[in-house]
Order: sequence, then structure tokens, then C-alpha cells
Amino acid sequence: MLAEYRAEITELKQSNAHFAKIFENHNELDQKVQDAEHGRHGMSDIEIEKMKKQKLLLKDEMLKMILESKKA
Repeated sequence: MLAEYRAEITELKQSNAHFAKIFENHNELDQKVQDAEHGRHGMSDIEIEKMKKQKLLLKDEMLKMILESKKA
């Protein structure tokens, strides 16, 4: 996820609590989606799609924050 911004992500996780929380939430959702898709947790397709959409929203928010920090 956003591998080309690895340095910026590391910096923001340390300096911005909101970014760190979003990053953590994204990773938790990612793990839940993977677990569900591999049959480790029973979830409906609708629940999985909902989590994927939440992940995308978080990713978009992180990218926005990364790009704003690069401007500064």
C-alpha cells in the first residue's frame, strides 16, 4: 500500500496521531478482508465489500495527507 511513499508514511506515523490511527485502521481492515477471503472468518460478500470500501476511503485520506505533507 502506497509503497512509493514509505518514507513519508514512516514520518507521518511518528508525527501525526491521526495519520497513525488511520494507518492502523487500514491495516486491521486489510487483515480482516484477507481472513474472510481465505475462509478464516465467516462473512458475507456484502460485508467484505463494505470493508474494502472503508479501506479505500482510508487509503485516499492517507494519500491526501501524504501529498499535503510533501508540499510543506
